[in-house]
Amino acid sequence: MACTIKVNLPQQSYEIAIATGGLDQLGDHLSGLGLGKKILLVSNPTVFPHYGERAINSLQSAGFDVSTCILPDGEQYKNLDSLQKIYSTALENRLERSSTMVALGGGVIGDMTGFGAATWLRGINFIQVPTTLLAMVDASIGGKTGVNHPQGKNLIGAFYQPKLVLIDPEVLKTLPKREFRAGMAEVIKYGVIWDGELFHQMEECEHLDAMEYIPLELMDAILTRSCQAKADVVSKDEKEAGLRAILNYGHTIGHAVESLTGYTQVIHGEAVGIGMVAAGEIAVELGMWTQEEAQRQNILIQKAGLATQLPAGLDIEAIIASLQLDKKVKAGKVRFILPTQIGVVTITDQVPADTIRKVLIGMVKKDR
Repeated sequence: MACTIKVNLPQQSYEIAIATGGLDQLGDHLSGLGLGKKILLVSNPTVFPHYGERAINSLQSAGFDVSTCILPDGEQYKNLDSLQKIYSTALENRLERSSTMVALGGGVIGDMTGFGAATWLRGINFIQVPTTLLAMVDASIGGKTGVNHPQGKNLIGAFYQPKLVLIDPEVLKTLPKREFRAGMAEVIKYGVIWDGELFHQMEECEHLDAMEYIPLELMDAILTRSCQAKADVVSKDEKEAGLRAILNYGHTIGHAVESLTGYTQVIHGEAVGIGMVAAGEIAVELGMWTQEEAQRQNILIQKAGLATQLPAGLDIEAIIASLQLDKKVKAGKVRFILPTQIGVVTITDQVPADTIRKVLIGMVKKDR
């Protein structure tokens, strides 16, 4: 497959290029962007052995001078220490204002590399080459960059758009099944918030928990429609003044679950899945959508092999307290994105704590 989706922005529009085998054309894609010769490729020890050499060869063949920075793999390393390693490598290799940082990896690598690029010399070029499903459909698009604080996710960051997002679907073949399932959470999110047709297409598929069960046509739709949904929303609201907040569907409680489990027990997509179940149940409690629609969502989440209950032992009151640290809190009120029908959501800060508590208690995983 090969297609291009435009992210139209006032300051810097860019393209999402989806191309099978595109990794080997990385250098050619970058040649037309007017970049300086120096490139810092940032990756991790999981992705780099698979795809690092191909990316470097392609860049060098196009005349770029490439250095590398390999960061530890995992959300728990998305912090200022890892960022310091990016800065040190940039300094060592004398990166200039015309230089470029290329993120080769999942959402964690993309977020950190983007923040590194945003802040090195007050901003240098940045390219996203996502290698996970979650990064392809969500994290690599839209310019949200940053690192975590021990008390909250993505509290330190900046909006900084890439010059290009290059997606090669072939790299998903080496993606661990758990990571694929986590990415499907974000795809289901787009179905609920924006694209009822995509939601319906996924309902027709019996299994969504591994790439081999998904027909090629549906896989193409998953990538193109998810990227298009993200591009549409970001183009309308780059800095999250209003509409863009809908992309955080499932993330409010999801982020709390992630931070309270130390970013190790539950990975991002799994937490979003749990958060979507919670948001759906809150919407039912508030009479905003039906139990039947909530059930349709939850069936898709289960088809993707994702949990619909909270991890055992998680303190409900700690989750409610953690919500106050969420970036979407305004004047002390937590803003929730809640569905009103498949494909449509609304933003509200009128969710009583007792409703949140009731829903979370109902989602507690019982120890056997």
